[in-house]
Amino acid sequence: MIVDKIQNLKNYVALHPQFSKVVEFLEANDLSKMEPGKHDIGVEGGFVNIQTPKGKTSKEAVLEIHRKMIDIQIPLTEEETFGYTPTEDLPEPDFNEQKDIAFFPGIESQSYVTCKMGMFVIFFPQDGHAPCISAKNQFKKAICKIPV
Repeated sequence: MIVDKIQNLKNYVALHPQFSKVVEFLEANDLSKMEPGKHDIGVEGGFVNIQTPKGKTSKEAVLEIHRKMIDIQIPLTEEETFGYTPTEDLPEPDFNEQKDIAFFPGIESQSYVTCKMGMFVIFFPQDGHAPCISAKNQFKKAICKIPV
């Protein structure tokens, strides 16, 4: 997991060959003005998903993992807190290969990190994460999905 300010995302392009295209897309587009839904970002097999989820408490948020995709999550209208537990500390999941996701309801996150406006968090396959923790009833966020 990586947490940083959005202007520093360019410092992480060496970690994955497609991260540079994400940086280019973010520099050329105002995510806060994009309509909810999936949008092409010029990355083969990748996209940005603009969402307006309901805020959850830390008890309501459910840990999830992905095996084939990296998430770059960016809060757009409100700060967002994420639960975190390393995948290796989670039980063997009932993994949905088609949707590239497994959920772990009833397991509390080991730690939490809050992304303020202007920040991002990157979750790799080894990072179990519980998104959408917010006091706001609804907020807008972007999730850039990048194939591993």
